[in-house]
Amino acid sequence: QVRLVESGGGLVQAGGSLRLSCAASGSIFSINVRGWYRQAPGKPRELVALITKGGSTTYADSVKGRFTISRDNAKNTVYLQLNSLKPEDTAVYYCRAFSSNDDYWGQGTQVTVSS
Repeated sequence: QVRLVESGGGLVQAGGSLRLSCAASGSIFSINVRGWYRQAPGKPRELVALITKGGSTTYADSVKGRFTISRDNAKNTVYLQLNSLKPEDTAVYYCRAFSSNDDYWGQGTQVTVSS
């Protein structure tokens, strides 16, 4: 079992920055991929960024060049640096950890960008 706890969300003005953290505990050794997703009101949950155990990254086109995903293996923590935020980035951001056999989600953290 893996537990994921997100932190770092909040209210920020357009153009501002935030850093989200996702701390994992439990049987994290079985996890191959960590990532961030987001869900805006009335919209489906969408991929934001992924990072593999080897450090390869994937980004949604809408956040490329503005967001950066990274990981600290010693702390079992994945980060999402959000720069140049736009009102359309407003959403609940969820952390995910998964492999071929397991799939875990955090409880989400709200990011609100005012114009």
